[in-house]
Amino acid sequence: MDVFERASIPARRSLTSSFSADLAVLGVAFVWGASYPVAKSALFYAPVLILILYRFLITTIFMAVVARHEIASISWGDCIRGLVLGTILFSIFIAETYGVASTSAMNTALIISLCVIFTPIIDYGLSGRLPPPGILASAAISCIGVGLLTGGIGKFSPGDALVLGAAILRAIMVVSTKRLLAGRQISSAALTAIQGSAVATLTFVLAVGQFGIYGLIVKAPLQFWGAVAFLSLFCTIAAFYIQNAAVKKSTPTRVGLLMGTEPFFGFVLAHLLLTESLTATGLIGAGLILAGTFAGIFFESRT
Repeated sequence: MDVFERASIPARRSLTSSFSADLAVLGVAFVWGASYPVAKSALFYAPVLILILYRFLITTIFMAVVARHEIASISWGDCIRGLVLGTILFSIFIAETYGVASTSAMNTALIISLCVIFTPIIDYGLSGRLPPPGILASAAISCIGVGLLTGGIGKFSPGDALVLGAAILRAIMVVSTKRLLAGRQISSAALTAIQGSAVATLTFVLAVGQFGIYGLIVKAPLQFWGAVAFLSLFCTIAAFYIQNAAVKKSTPTRVGLLMGTEPFFGFVLAHLLLTESLTATGLIGAGLILAGTFAGIFFESRT
């Protein structure tokens, strides 16, 4: 084997790893696109805090069992990092779930995608640099796509404003995960368990304060528990495990851009699950979101 063949092996492995991470993040975007109509239906049977509490109790218990050996050997420094990220995650879900409770599932899926704009701004800003023009243009194209999908956002409702706040927090989450975990050995499973425990604990305190201990008991049909299971197992356990793993192999900007496909999936799934009509303008908007996302990935890979 000559020197060029030996040099090409790490490059091929890197490309394969990056491509696999990209596909995994796209899968997360698809699942999260489905989460909004599912969460909307679950909120007919239980308040926001109760839904979040059960969602993250399941997440924490499941991941604590899976990652019990890693958690036992984790350092206090890494534990604190996980709790900090868990607190950010708690803030995201409070804003996002209260938002979806008071606006449409479609609006939530679309507005949350604006994290595509905030992620590179925060990432490059913390490095004291301006985002490259190509990335800014790509983010603008995605933003135009969101505007077309919504028919023009205009005046935000309180629910829309909460979802916008969640979009900013998502961008902070992606950048913080990359920076706090740089060079750390904490596994994605252990990190997900610690984050879930932070969200469950904070939500429990708020829920008990608002409803009392007996108010945590939910009498709901199987539809509610099916929604909780889907949100826990797929939209939380699988999704955050994959995102935590992918962001270590990629960059915050790249992950943020890939997550920008979420409103497209939300748009399609809203049509399939909620029988919302498709319009020519909406389809153009969805296409612009995809175009902006992949153009941004292209420009980001060249910087």
